[in-house]
Amino acid sequence: MRIRVLYHDHCFDGAASAAFFSRFIDGAIHPGAEFHYTGMAHRASQIFEDSLFDGDENAIVDFKYSNNARLTWWFDHHQSAFLTPEDARHFQTHPSPRKMFDPSFKSCTSYISAKAREIWGFTAPDLNDLVHWANIIDGAQYPDPRTAVELGAPAMKLTLVIEGSKGSDTVQKIIRYMQRMPLGEIIARPDIQALYQPLYERHVKSMNVIREKASENGGVITFDLTGYDLEGYNKFIPYYLHPDGVYTVAVSPSSFRTKISVGSNPWAPVEPEHNLATICERYGGGGHARVGAISLEPGQVDEARRIAAEIAAELRA
Repeated sequence: MRIRVLYHDHCFDGAASAAFFSRFIDGAIHPGAEFHYTGMAHRASQIFEDSLFDGDENAIVDFKYSNNARLTWWFDHHQSAFLTPEDARHFQTHPSPRKMFDPSFKSCTSYISAKAREIWGFTAPDLNDLVHWANIIDGAQYPDPRTAVELGAPAMKLTLVIEGSKGSDTVQKIIRYMQRMPLGEIIARPDIQALYQPLYERHVKSMNVIREKASENGGVITFDLTGYDLEGYNKFIPYYLHPDGVYTVAVSPSSFRTKISVGSNPWAPVEPEHNLATICERYGGGGHARVGAISLEPGQVDEARRIAAEIAAELRA
């Protein structure tokens, strides 16, 4: 049995979701199945090509829905779970007990864990720490900015590798490690340490760049990372540097997209009032109520700056 798993690439929860889903399928549905992974990234012209669904069974975890007839499993927890209204209608008119989403969950990993236990009676106690950290990291449940930025815990160090590594090979290696190894054991491996050390140096550099580029006005922290190749920066650095900021709006171009990141401070002095997913959806993006993003085509920096300024003005108002 060949299982294709499409997961949110360069995201701790995306990797953890793929790992937990694989353990669940192997333990409760198809023992001995052969797993193959495809990392998915949000793009301006998002499509699901038929060639992506080449397994005997095909799954999407922690990523948007596809109406492809070969999709067998789907778990997601984002408010913006559908690319189009047509996809939402397809999901509603083609119900399946193996396709589901619930934006009330802090992480997709915890959602898969809960449903696997509730519906199929599957548990994996050795992965409890993985589920715990997916909730903390994807739900921004850190006690303070220092914990989020200074990378003390193994899960935080591993997040740096997952978010900062080039391509998908490293993330898929980590997905396979996560299924059987504690997080501390994974980050201590020589192959992972060899990646972590230069990425940590880059992390320190990104803090210095954001310190230089970011400014806070009316509760909104804004900065533009054009020319710095820092799309994968730690999203909590702005609040570490500007603790009174309530929102962040940032532009960060890369080789495959121009990204506008919109976030809110989990430790804000006042409660964030805006639903950021709803704001981002107006520009073709999406996300969660407290964090969202918009992907434009590569090179659309001027348009990204215009949108970022528009959103920042709305959040200040």
